[in-house]
Order: sequence, then structure tokens, then C-alpha cells
Amino acid sequence: MPQIETDYLIVGAGAAALAFADTLVHETDAHITIVDRRAQPGGHWNDAYPFVALHQPSAFYGVNSLPLGTLRKDTAGPNAGYYELASGAEVLGYFHKVMHESLLPTERVTYRPMSDYSQADGITSLLTGEKTQVHVRKKLVDANYFGPSIPATHRPAFAIADGVERVTPTGLTQHWAKADVPPIHYCILGAGKTAMDAGVWLLTNGVPADRISWVMPRDSWLVNRATTQPGEEFFHAAIGGQAMQMKALAEATDIDDLFLRMETSGQMLRIDRSKTPRMFHYATISEGEVELLRQINHVIRMGRVRAIERDALVLEAGREAMPADTLYIDCTASAVEPRPMLPIFEDHKITLQLVRAPLVSFSAAMIAYVEAHYADDAQKNALCGNVPFPKEIVGFVESMLANMQNQMRWGQDKTLRKWMHESRLDGFGKAVASILPTDIEKIAVLNQLRSYSAAAMANAPKLLASWKSGS
Repeated sequence: MPQIETDYLIVGAGAAALAFADTLVHETDAHITIVDRRAQPGGHWNDAYPFVALHQPSAFYGVNSLPLGTLRKDTAGPNAGYYELASGAEVLGYFHKVMHESLLPTERVTYRPMSDYSQADGITSLLTGEKTQVHVRKKLVDANYFGPSIPATHRPAFAIADGVERVTPTGLTQHWAKADVPPIHYCILGAGKTAMDAGVWLLTNGVPADRISWVMPRDSWLVNRATTQPGEEFFHAAIGGQAMQMKALAEATDIDDLFLRMETSGQMLRIDRSKTPRMFHYATISEGEVELLRQINHVIRMGRVRAIERDALVLEAGREAMPADTLYIDCTASAVEPRPMLPIFEDHKITLQLVRAPLVSFSAAMIAYVEAHYADDAQKNALCGNVPFPKEIVGFVESMLANMQNQMRWGQDKTLRKWMHESRLDGFGKAVASILPTDIEKIAVLNQLRSYSAAAMANAPKLLASWKSGS
């Protein structure tokens, strides 16, 4: 059996894996082997639906050493006026460039696509079955632990009667090729960002709103994309918005009050203002997209789908009659499956997880930087506290508290502060670091942010305790 040696064996070749590898290559002289089951780098983006795009600006996604996009602004569509959002095809092209023009030319990275890894068998080619034993000198890196569930590979959790047409979002774009006539009606299943993308895509491609139904088990609070913009002209929306977010977190009397305060100050959006959302997944959306989605009037709030019959939906809370020839668009895959948080550094292994929600790329790059520059696993774990990904609205407070605790640790470390200020993945670090002492207006916003952050850290545990006690 062939044998190879490597310092780091990374299992996965998606955004987190490549962000980790990129930083490690630039911060060490280590040799890295990347093993992935897919045929090309990019992880779940290989299976994404054709109209998928980033939620947040391209400016702080990807790997640290190579920009994604050109910092242009969209001039048309619901994202008009905001910085570009790379499409799925653009992201895949970018990750191909990262691998083949940045990582592999160092001659310290080996890439093994179409391969699987296990401790028992080593690397197994999915094309030939050939096995290669691996001696990992330093760390095994699990980059798949928090991998998302994808509509194209997701199995529905409901029964489907004969004759019912169910498609994934990818199948939606290809349906015309096998259908003699267009569907008379469309029904979107799911309440997450994929479902919102499907609704926006249908509406912007000319489907009348009255021909669309939407099964929404839970309403969601949504991040206003205006608050995520990296340009200096958005300083008050982004950095000032963070200050207002901290103010809301500092002054809120309960979780619902917190979100209402953030809605009032422009940080959060909801599609139906008459409903109180119970879900928060960091889905980020523009006000233009929200206005489009508000055109869909037939929103079914009867829980999850249990079965689809020829002329009806069977849901947790009852039945809903539907046109017999409805095309059902299955968007029920969960972006991040719930998994227990593990220590990031343990026993010659690194499990990539969030250290700043919701930024996957930044989190992986930060973990790599800490791995390269700090002494032992205890110190590394102290700097890289796990940040839970939220499911319910209370999860926002848990994530924010963990984010703030990590930020406080990093702010006290001169080495990490310098790296973050220079990192394009940090989003706003450079904007804050470049403020001149003479810019009184922006300095005042920063002072507000610091003041409110301290008060928010004090109030957040009270909000969590109140939620858990049910009071």
C-alpha cells in the first residue's frame, strides 16, 4: 500500500477548509494535504442551485490572501446600491483559482479530489478504490463537521403521493426541459433563506404572486443587508448599526423586545410585520427582497409538511387544499444541521467551527492563525471559544455573547489585533483601524459602540436567564 507523510491533513475542500489552508500556508512552512469527496474545490457550492448567491458582500468571503470580486456595487435588482454578492458560479471559479493558482503552486499543498478518508483505511480513491496510508505529523483537520445540508442532496421528510411533482431549487430551473406546459401553480416548502431565494427568483422572472403559495412553518428575523456593507460610505449603517445593536442588547427587557428594538433601528427585518418571528439563522436580505416577498399572499402557517397529496397539503396543524397540478419546490434542507460543539483543538485534531458567527471563512482563518502562533491546545482553545449557530431567536443572544467574549480576548492580544486589522475577512476591522483621531463624528460612534458593548455583555446573561425561566 502506498504511504505519504504530511503535517496537516484537511478533510474537506469547502470554504472553511480553504480559508484554513490559505492562512496556514502563509503563516507557516507546513505541508498540507487536502482530501475531498468532490471532483473540484468549493464544498457544497458544487451542489448549489443555479440562482444561489452570497447573503453578505463578496468583500469578506473566501480566503484571506485573495480578494473575491472587484468591490463593485450592483446597479439593478433588489441588491441595487449595495456591494456585489458573488453567484454560486463565481464562488466556484474563485475557489478553483485559490486551489490551482495560490495553494498548489506553493508546492506545500497536495490536493486529493474524489477521495475519502478514514483513520482505518487512510485515503481511498472513489474512482479506483486504491488506498493510501497517511502519516500525519501534526494535526488532522475536520473541515466538514458543520457542513450544511443542501437541497440537491437532501431527502424530504414527508410522503409524496403518485403524480405530485416535487423539485429542488435546481430542478425548478430545469423543469421546463421535461414539461410540456408550465406549472399552473408553485408552492415553496420551507422558511429559510433558500425558500426566500426561490420566491425572489420566481417573482423577478415574471411569475405572478397569486400563482405562488409558501409553506412557512416559522417566521424569521432577518439581518438587514445595509448593515453588512464594507465601504466607508456605509460606516454609519455598519459600525453605527453595530452600536445600535449593542444598545438594543443593553436595554432590552426580553428577547422579543430586543428584536423589536433592532427592527426599529434598522438592524433587523421581517417579511410579515403582523407576525412575531421565532426563528433566527443569520439570513441576510435587502429591503428590496423583503418588499418582493411581501407580494406572496398565500402563506401557509400550519407547521411542517407531513405529506403532499394530489390536491392538498397535510401539515402538522391540518390540511390545506392546493391546485392539483402544483409544482412543489422543496427548500426544507437545513443550512446547518444541529451538532454539539466540540473543543476546536484536541488530541492532534482540529475541528473547524465558528469563532465568530456567522463568518465561516473568518472563523477558519482565525483558527489557522492561532494554530500557527500559539503554544498549546489549552491556550488555543482559550482564544478560540466556540460560537453557537442560532436556530431560535434566543440563539442570537447566545451567539452575540460568545462573539463579544472572543472579541474581548482578541482585543487584549496585540498579535491577534494586528492580524485582524490586516485581514480582509474581518469585514470591518480595517474600517475601524483607519479612522483618524481628528474624525470626531466617527470617533463618537466608536465610543458609543464600546460603551454599549460593555452594557450589552452585562445584560445578555439576564435575557438568557429570563428566556430559560419562561418569564
